[in-house]
Amino acid sequence: MSQRTYNEMWAGAQLELSQLLIEELSAEPPRPEKDRVVFFQRLAVLYVRYIQIFRQLEKVYDQVVHPQKRRVIRAILDGVMGRVVELKNEMVEKEFSEYHYMDDVLHDLKLTPRDLEIPIPRYFSSELNKELQEQKMMLADILKMMEVTGSPEPLVTKDMSQEEAIKIIQVMERARQGRLRAKLNEESWNMNRMYRIKGSGKVGTELAALCIQKVWRGYVQRKRTKIARDEEMIFLGMAVDPKHQVPCPAEITAQAIEACTWIKQEEHEEDYQKSIVTLTNQLRNVEGHDMSKTMKDQIRQWFIECRDATGSFPDYPDEEDGGSALIFAVKSPQQLIEEIAAKEEEDTNNKPKGKEEKKEKGNDVEEEEAGLMMLPSAFLSDLEVGSKTFVDFWKTRNESKNFNQRHEIELIKEEKRKIIEEEIRKQVDEQMRQELAEWKLTVDKDKGGKTKGNAKKKKGSKSGKKKKKEKDLTADRALESLFQELVEQGLLKKANNVRLQDYLGDYSYLGTTLRQNDIEPMPSLADVRQVVSLYAVLPLGSQVVHEKAPLIKAILLAGPAGVGKKMLVHAICHETGANLFDLSPLTTAGKYPGKSGLAMMLHMVFKVARLLQPSVIWIEDAEKMFYKKVPKEEKELDPKRLKKDLPKSLKMIKGEDRVLIIGTTKDPLSADIKSLCKMYSKIILIPRPDYGSRYILWKELIEKRSGEVTKALDLSCLAKISDGYTPGHMVQVIQSVVTKDRILKQATRPLTADEFVGPLAKIDPVFQEEEEALKSWYAKTPLGKKRIKAATGKDGEEAPVKGKDAKKKGKK
Repeated sequence: MSQRTYNEMWAGAQLELSQLLIEELSAEPPRPEKDRVVFFQRLAVLYVRYIQIFRQLEKVYDQVVHPQKRRVIRAILDGVMGRVVELKNEMVEKEFSEYHYMDDVLHDLKLTPRDLEIPIPRYFSSELNKELQEQKMMLADILKMMEVTGSPEPLVTKDMSQEEAIKIIQVMERARQGRLRAKLNEESWNMNRMYRIKGSGKVGTELAALCIQKVWRGYVQRKRTKIARDEEMIFLGMAVDPKHQVPCPAEITAQAIEACTWIKQEEHEEDYQKSIVTLTNQLRNVEGHDMSKTMKDQIRQWFIECRDATGSFPDYPDEEDGGSALIFAVKSPQQLIEEIAAKEEEDTNNKPKGKEEKKEKGNDVEEEEAGLMMLPSAFLSDLEVGSKTFVDFWKTRNESKNFNQRHEIELIKEEKRKIIEEEIRKQVDEQMRQELAEWKLTVDKDKGGKTKGNAKKKKGSKSGKKKKKEKDLTADRALESLFQELVEQGLLKKANNVRLQDYLGDYSYLGTTLRQNDIEPMPSLADVRQVVSLYAVLPLGSQVVHEKAPLIKAILLAGPAGVGKKMLVHAICHETGANLFDLSPLTTAGKYPGKSGLAMMLHMVFKVARLLQPSVIWIEDAEKMFYKKVPKEEKELDPKRLKKDLPKSLKMIKGEDRVLIIGTTKDPLSADIKSLCKMYSKIILIPRPDYGSRYILWKELIEKRSGEVTKALDLSCLAKISDGYTPGHMVQVIQSVVTKDRILKQATRPLTADEFVGPLAKIDPVFQEEEEALKSWYAKTPLGKKRIKAATGKDGEEAPVKGKDAKKKGKK
């Protein structure tokens, strides 16, 4: 598509966004909603509409080549992503569930389940910094060095007795003789057949001709029937035309145009950066002197006006308050003096009053308003600024002369002129403060003590509690050496090349129906993929989203073995370019012994993770860290050694640190649930796949293995009989059936469902009892308890009040 098309798409997304902003930022806030279902419906509509804007802006940002437009789109895109994450968090708090089913909303908005998919912005991986790319190269080089320098395993020679050697020779000789005998038998059978054919007369020849005709005519008719049936199915729209299965020339051309567009983006960005440097220097050299002179004249005029109005020279505004920027505001000298005095009073009286005011406000809100209200957003103000920028600059801008979509010089000058003015203003402030002090000494000698008093006030205001700095145990070591040590110890690993789209699964079509009948449905794998992208991929990929959205430090993926927990961890790292640290109990066993060694290991991991962010710290078998009772065979490994220190390290992660801890567990029942829930703020339950997901998994996995899915292969039957089996089981079965030899024989003997039944029957599935045990365990988590209370008619938010009442009754 052309750049004009993407500009129109951007305008359409901005129009929809402006309508949403008008609804959310209306002058009259909506009244508290008492009905939880109605409130959730309102949230769900907003959520779906923001996702549609998100999908459009992601396409636009990926293909627009204008560097200045891309910066505006990027800011709006980050704001929309953050708002989607906020709405998701709010839906979880109001519905008490990580998974939501919005079939009715999709039906009303005339959308498909695919439109609800969260897209992963392509700039997460394409716009990786040079530093991140160097880190990846350094990791690959260290791993190669470890492979080369690693000592090869010595060849083990097994002693063999004379009897065993004779037995092996006898077996080989008998096999050779058997092959020779079979070859002689085949040759004799062929000779006898030739003699029989030669001895037959005219009658035998006619019979042979009839036989050949019969076989040939049957073959031709079956082929015609098959062609006619296929044409009929294509005509009815029940089958895909083979010519559409192969990429058409238009698709190939579109892909080539996209690749050219990415190259243009890089070229235009380089030109834009060069222009910024040259224009900044030009403005500083040409206009800098005039700016400085104008500012000084205005400030001197302000000194004189204040002297005439108040009888004394004013105090120069502090740099923290804005310096001379306050002077240039359209205000009288008296107003400025009053403002400065009012700010000083607020600074002195702000701390003790803050807590009392908050308490009073909180009590008023609780007393006056009862019901559900939307939480304040940290992204709506940014979206409003971005929308205003679009309307002011880009909506009606004439770009007929900018066919190649290069940067615009005037916009660069406007932006850089403000920055240069700020730089010059700071220099002018220093000079004018000295000049004002000289004026006061010469004219107002008796009032010179005020500046000293102000200085003392400043010193007093700075006094406060000093924050304790974290001790750096590796201050004398370079980052490269820490990086290399973690790789050599196996604590820093290379993530597999897996995308989140490879985590296959279908949409849950019965979720709304089951909830209407008071049945809590198990989520589908597509729901799991969506939750992971919202909680992990978007915050790790965007610094703005991570800082302003609700902070999630740790996620626990719980589910049976083979549902793809490990794959999701690697997919998160691949999509965001994050480094993968492994603090699993089996990995850390025997490394860095003792308390000092444990402290050093955690310090190194978290230090490198924060310096080389984004980072993912993976804990496989997370339940072992919080065992109720450690098994005898695992006591030597000491799996609980990180139980106390890891939560302390987790507290050090702040909003600006794009570091995420991900735990995976297949047996959460063996862990202490309270300790586990304190560690992981989000617990995502991954079930065994449903029928729709199993159907997609069989089809995609067989085709990925180079198998052909024909009509002879009944996928529906396979999906039905594989109920209870995980994607890992399916991969194992497909690898055993679709071998290299079987792939070569597909042309004459297509794959059938019977071939997969035998290997599938040898594997134990995830039984219903195991899934019910996981569901009952999840019901004991904080969110699960709230969900049960809401389902039984008790509001989850009233739980704390009831707890207090219960304590009072207990005391009586």
